[in-house]
Amino acid sequence: MSKAEKTTKPYEFNDYLLTQQPEFRLCLTELRNIIKSIAPGAQEVFSYQVHCFKLIYMLVGIGTTKESCSLYTMSSKLVKQIKEELKGYKISGMTLHFKLDEPLPVDMITRIVLLRMQENEVIAMGKKKNG
Repeated sequence: MSKAEKTTKPYEFNDYLLTQQPEFRLCLTELRNIIKSIAPGAQEVFSYQVHCFKLIYMLVGIGTTKESCSLYTMSSKLVKQIKEELKGYKISGMTLHFKLDEPLPVDMITRIVLLRMQENEVIAMGKKKNG
């Protein structure tokens, strides 16, 4: 494969999945499926060293640490907004980390993705007005 072919190869989730530890692959796949069901029009990209979803702007990302799965909210404002709902979860900046045997509830993932979609729409509308 030439260098040009390598750089133009489309990004695929399965390529990312194969770089992850086997024990995390099911969790990542489930997170991806949930996010895609909430935001079916979101583009999947690799950014910030994680699998991300982009809808207008970056929406959310999914990844792993050595010990947990992670949901990257991409929004400090959102984390502050739902701070009370996130009590009991390990939060690092804008990222929620959780153990494989304690997955994030689907309703929590749904709420985060929907709020991020709203944030992105508001930002886009603001840029249209100012543009």
